[in-house]
Amino acid sequence: MASASLFPLGSFSGTLSSNYQITRGRSRRMRLGIDIKASQIVGCEGELSLVNRRVVIGLSLSASSLLLHSPNVESAGLPPQEIPKLCDESCEKELENVPMVTTESGLQYKDIKVGSGPTPPIGYQVAANYVAMVPSGQVFDSSLEKRQVYIFRVGSGQVVKGLDEGILSMKVGGKRRLYVPGSLAFPKGLTSAPGRPRVAPNSPVVFDVSLEYIPGLDYDDEQE
Repeated sequence: MASASLFPLGSFSGTLSSNYQITRGRSRRMRLGIDIKASQIVGCEGELSLVNRRVVIGLSLSASSLLLHSPNVESAGLPPQEIPKLCDESCEKELENVPMVTTESGLQYKDIKVGSGPTPPIGYQVAANYVAMVPSGQVFDSSLEKRQVYIFRVGSGQVVKGLDEGILSMKVGGKRRLYVPGSLAFPKGLTSAPGRPRVAPNSPVVFDVSLEYIPGLDYDDEQE
């Protein structure tokens, strides 16, 4: 119920004071010299009752809104969708024992799996899957979510320098984690997106990448 301090006129119950009693159809002169009819007071009471009902309904709706946005209600919803990765928990543990390779450019990598196919020549198109992360492990881009391999011409500057360099020494069928320094990553950075972190300009990033195949290049072509 609304507080009487918010609606002082709602305290009318047929008596304004001990000296002035209100009866329907008659009027009494108050100390301020204002004539107030009982019918007007009754009308005020009706309007106030309507206001009170509206206030109660508004408070109820506000309470419902708060409940809908409370942590308990959100936690009772569906769990957040897991982002597919190229390296699961067991893979992460195995990577701890894999030696790190550092190139002259500052790129570092660990082979999750060494491929057995050909190595892509510079300028060839390659089909790869990738999961791009900030160093904390938050994913900001992934071909697995798009359910489509990423095809680009390797060594031609179509991707960031670290990814270009890292794939050039891979073999088809291989998986690799690339630790890309800021100088070989995104010079202008990347803006944040819903559920995705921001990538600051020239900040380090991590790529898990798998080289799926090289269009137009077979094992026989590599052997020739």
